[in-house]
Amino acid sequence: MLPMTSTKLNLALAALAVGTLALSAPAFAGTCPAGKTTTDGQKAGATAHQGVAEKLLGQIDLAKEKIAAAGHHLRMRRLDIKPGGEVAWHSHGDRPALVYVVSGTITEYSSHCEVPIVHKTGELSIEQGGLSHWWKNTSKKPVVLISADIAQDPEQSGM
Repeated sequence: MLPMTSTKLNLALAALAVGTLALSAPAFAGTCPAGKTTTDGQKAGATAHQGVAEKLLGQIDLAKEKIAAAGHHLRMRRLDIKPGGEVAWHSHGDRPALVYVVSGTITEYSSHCEVPIVHKTGELSIEQGGLSHWWKNTSKKPVVLISADIAQDPEQSGM
């Protein structure tokens, strides 16, 4: 085998790094299908959580951080959703969030999509820009979500 030149070695290492990142990055498959986005999609669902256990994992007062967002907290929560359980209709107009599906399959009913969106284990949902939605566990197995969001009220118990 011939020795690799510095350029070939660098290219090989770069390809390896990109491949590793691609395999370790969360999937974004749970998005609205092409041609189905809208501003008047799915309608409001439950007004209160049903079959959902919510636990605050931690929070940071953003007024004390460099960004100085007084009255806002960055929080992380775990949501355990029983089969048939529903996360109540809520808005992200002033509360951006990232939701990671730890386990299970859950269906999102979004104001920005004409059809329900299915989210599976390992997928990430980006929630922002005036999105309103609700989620339902239509499967026979529990679903676990981790939600990180910026909220005005750190004691807010609903999504």
